[in-house]
Amino acid sequence: MEFTFAQYQESADAIRARIGSFTPRIAMILGSGLGYLGDEVEDAVAVPYGEIPHFRASTAPGHKGQLVFGTLAGQRVAVMQGRMHHYEGYSYEEVSYAVRVLRLLGCCVLVVTNAAGCVNLGWKAGDLMLIADQVKIFMESPLRGPNLPEFGPRFPDSSHLYTPALQAVARQAAQALDIPLREGVYMYFPGPQYETPAEIRFARTAGADAVGMSTAPEVIAAAHCGMQVLGFTLLSNMAAGILPQPLTEQEVLDAGAAARDKFSRLVLECLRRMD
Repeated sequence: MEFTFAQYQESADAIRARIGSFTPRIAMILGSGLGYLGDEVEDAVAVPYGEIPHFRASTAPGHKGQLVFGTLAGQRVAVMQGRMHHYEGYSYEEVSYAVRVLRLLGCCVLVVTNAAGCVNLGWKAGDLMLIADQVKIFMESPLRGPNLPEFGPRFPDSSHLYTPALQAVARQAAQALDIPLREGVYMYFPGPQYETPAEIRFARTAGADAVGMSTAPEVIAAAHCGMQVLGFTLLSNMAAGILPQPLTEQEVLDAGAAARDKFSRLVLECLRRMD
């Protein structure tokens, strides 16, 4: 599905009618089991996705499906509690639609989190990873179709989808909190089936440290419209074929709950340190 700039503007106007003069600076997309940070937003105004024109519903387990506007760690934020996925039947433009709307509302930074399978054999489930880069080679781009110059150029550069300056902030925050922070490459798979052991071997050969079913489309859209991006992955489980056990979505949710304290402290400290 292809959206017009007028449709993006209509969504932004509908949200402005709910939040008044509040202008968010930092957009946050919180993944499986990690949406609790939205509950910590002060002076919060929640807007369900279903009440925003052209938005899609989020059906994945652990995703509330609403935007929360307010203040978090001293920053004006717009928190997406739940994201849309291609495996839910949405196009990549639908998956990344909210990012462009948040850009129109004033967000200049995007913080993304996800839970993903660990590919790196030297790491373990429960670790946190700073996303340094990503691999998305499956299917089309969220920028496919007519380019909307209001957001960005036809052929955007992808050398630094994840902003180096924000990565430096994350390293400093992790060091200050004494939280071990891995750093690696996130590889996107469309899902909803978990990857096969052969696909995990391929991902490792391609240089990936983690694999998941989200994040990459939204980051491409954010970088296209000039947003700075900071990304974190919770390594919720060892990827397929590494351990002799099947993968389950409950495992992902349980890992999110177990990592709640250190994950929230790290993200909040990063917010405090952003200029």
